[in-house]
Amino acid sequence: MRGMYSPETQKEVFMERKQPATALQWLKIYRLYQSSFPRSEKKPFSMIRSMYKKRKSDVWYFEEDGKFVGLVITIHGPDKVLLDYLAVHRKCRGQGVGSRLLCQMREQYAGKGVFLEIEQVKSSAANFEERKRRKRFYLSNGMTELGVFVELFGVDMELLGFDCAMTFEEYHDFYKDNYNEWAAKHVKPQKNKDS
Repeated sequence: MRGMYSPETQKEVFMERKQPATALQWLKIYRLYQSSFPRSEKKPFSMIRSMYKKRKSDVWYFEEDGKFVGLVITIHGPDKVLLDYLAVHRKCRGQGVGSRLLCQMREQYAGKGVFLEIEQVKSSAANFEERKRRKRFYLSNGMTELGVFVELFGVDMELLGFDCAMTFEEYHDFYKDNYNEWAAKHVKPQKNKDS
């Protein structure tokens, strides 16, 4: 547990990062996961648990002042880490928790390139403003555009990262090496990007 100053609340907050150990912690993670991501972007939760058991992924449970505030799920390769899911509990949004989660992950995986996938910010998207806000959040927290645009299981995505450079080929290989051939077949280069 470490103290971090929160400009939003003007006080020091204590965030604890741990891997879930109890059925209640797993239930809280499951519920937040189910409520935070669109169906098209969610993996079966059983797959997340299986990858965690096989030590291919980390599942992080975050508390502040003893209350569950968020989750992060990562997939790790030898030199890169995919920040697969990050979610903040609805009661804690707008309080800097997401920024603190990112800070914790950057420290946890220091020395490795950390990257994530976000929906491309396309003006034709029904949730255009949400996509813009999400990208602005990650960029304001130190991530950079990697210049890689992909179609991932039919969803147009863009890659952002901390301390990371990546080509499409490296991204494709990450899926093949850390998931499987079947998943890698659903990773396709994006030819057209509409900003």
